[in-house]
Amino acid sequence: MRCIAAIDVGGTFTDISLADPDQGLLWTTKTTTTPDDPSQGFATGITKVLQQSGKTPAEIIAVLHGSTVATNLIIERKGSPLALLTTQGCRYVLHIGRHDVPKQAANMYLWVKPPRLVTPEHIYEIPERLDHTGSVLQPLDESACIEILKQLQAQKFPVLAIALLHAYANSAHEHRLRALCQQYCPDALVSISSEVLPQFREYERTMATVLNAYILPQVGRYYGVLERRMQALGVQAPMLIMKSNGGMASVAAAAQQPILTALSGPAAAVVGAIAVARQAGFDNCISIDVGGTSADVCLAEQGEAKLTVEGELADLPLHFPMLDVHSIGAGGGSIARLSPGGSLQVGPDSAGADPGPVCYDRGGHEPTVTDAHLVLGRLSPALLGGELPLNRGCAYDAIRQRLAQPLDLSVEEAASGILEILNHTMAGAIRAISIERGYDPRDFALLACGGAGPLHAGRLAELLGIPHVIVPCQAGVLSTQGLLSSDIKNDYVRTLMQHQDVLDLAALDTALTELEAQAQTWLTTEGIAEPDQQMMRAADLRYANQGYEITVPVTAGPVTPETLEQAVAAFHAEHQRLYTYASPELPVEIVNLRVSARGPAWPFTPRPLANGHGAAAEPIETRPVYFPALGGFTDCPVYGDAALSPGMQLIGPAILTQDLTTIVIEPNHHVRMDVYGNFVMSLPGHHSV
Repeated sequence: MRCIAAIDVGGTFTDISLADPDQGLLWTTKTTTTPDDPSQGFATGITKVLQQSGKTPAEIIAVLHGSTVATNLIIERKGSPLALLTTQGCRYVLHIGRHDVPKQAANMYLWVKPPRLVTPEHIYEIPERLDHTGSVLQPLDESACIEILKQLQAQKFPVLAIALLHAYANSAHEHRLRALCQQYCPDALVSISSEVLPQFREYERTMATVLNAYILPQVGRYYGVLERRMQALGVQAPMLIMKSNGGMASVAAAAQQPILTALSGPAAAVVGAIAVARQAGFDNCISIDVGGTSADVCLAEQGEAKLTVEGELADLPLHFPMLDVHSIGAGGGSIARLSPGGSLQVGPDSAGADPGPVCYDRGGHEPTVTDAHLVLGRLSPALLGGELPLNRGCAYDAIRQRLAQPLDLSVEEAASGILEILNHTMAGAIRAISIERGYDPRDFALLACGGAGPLHAGRLAELLGIPHVIVPCQAGVLSTQGLLSSDIKNDYVRTLMQHQDVLDLAALDTALTELEAQAQTWLTTEGIAEPDQQMMRAADLRYANQGYEITVPVTAGPVTPETLEQAVAAFHAEHQRLYTYASPELPVEIVNLRVSARGPAWPFTPRPLANGHGAAAEPIETRPVYFPALGGFTDCPVYGDAALSPGMQLIGPAILTQDLTTIVIEPNHHVRMDVYGNFVMSLPGHHSV
């Protein structure tokens, strides 16, 4: 017997799945996240799912893990003290940054740059200089380096970051400086820019290197603690870590470059959403993963999630290939309160796991989205299969005292207002990754997951005109399904400036070949056999003298004029889609070359369920549920998904309960269950596919 464990540690809950790949069986559960020591919830979850399945620790052959540890260290500014070594004259690169206009709701006149992770007094200038081609203008002054390193050793910095000017073009000085660091500061970990982000733009490359160094010690320790926890449980299996690009890597690789795992959890949910959408017959989907703290939205076209190389986290740039996930502070734990002006606002603050919503009865006083759902009859009296009882009376009183009375509303109107505000906030996030990027959301299915996503999906579809909604059979733990569906994956980049009028085809071909060789070596180290290794080429192009690039695919094989013509044509088309115009008469520049390498990890295919041939479903109860479209409370049938079979069809209003989430079927919405236990909802006037 062999099993694969998948664990995703979120801000409120830790999701766990245990898969039997030989028989297509799956067991799922949740446990409360332990913020002070996430490894404790990790171990509790493994123990819990093993008891549920009747399996033993020895039967686990792999552990797949998605985590918010790296994310939280950056957001909460709890990383390690560090020193930065940079080229003489570049001390203030981080602090100058970019002259960008602040994004979203920030006041551009009052906005202040976020504090940098390393202050100028801890930035040391190294005598050396390269030009943009990598040629040496000033050799590395090793004696000066040694004197600086002796100072750093006396200060006992746990980690050092090295980002020398133009190191992307020639890494020799950085590698030599790292060797000196290892000799004179043997206890310090070292992060170098030519390995973290070998591409031009000094601010972004330096920031990436500093961010990697900032979280390097704690993330490494966290993985060590996890491995000891698994050993104590009797689990001897290797562990793979989810990365922001939607792929996985070994613990050793992830510990070396932890910054690549900064959006680990959201990426896992997106991969799971794409797999479920394909099962349900949809190639294009917009996923929304709503947990207790946040909502993560991502668009996938033709079965592939959109990637970005211009992400950010906590107002800091992350110029790595990552799934283009748009995150907002909107979840089941989002707190509803009155603004200073007396209006109702919801989020982004969250009650989290401790104390949690008022209805958890753990000391929370401010009403949340979960409290509103409970008051309106949308939630059952207990969550997690009965493990987490909910106190409706406490939730009702909190909404009445803090919101309804000051606003002169009924408790039900106030609770409904909470949900509607959150729905519009999430609809705005969906518009941001669809309409604002040239996509019509009506051409996509909406896939809702997370503990709170299926509660809101039907109303979101109405607001956006999306015809179909998919709710996975394991919607509450879909991120773990993503872990089970992910490949081993890594991305490689090299800056190589080429003008369309003066192209060096041999240099381009050599660079791509070298990147592929580097990728093949990494995949082999990760245990991927050569026949299973896949390579995809891409390039960052721009109109001459533009300040931004667009990534387009490059066909495999020798680089020829035809190859580049195809890439340039793809660039013009993408520029037209993104910005509504293209200028084919202008010359195009190649800026960066990219190779994405992947291979299968631990693929899992669930077993189809027996077809019920449309057997009538019997509700387990009927209870009053509040629907604004129906003018208030209405007697609503409640169905347990365990009693439902493929082929079942229903017309809303109705409530479907799963162990780990609840699905609200809005009035006149049609829902059917497919052979994998997924629910497909269709708005009025649209036939279910």
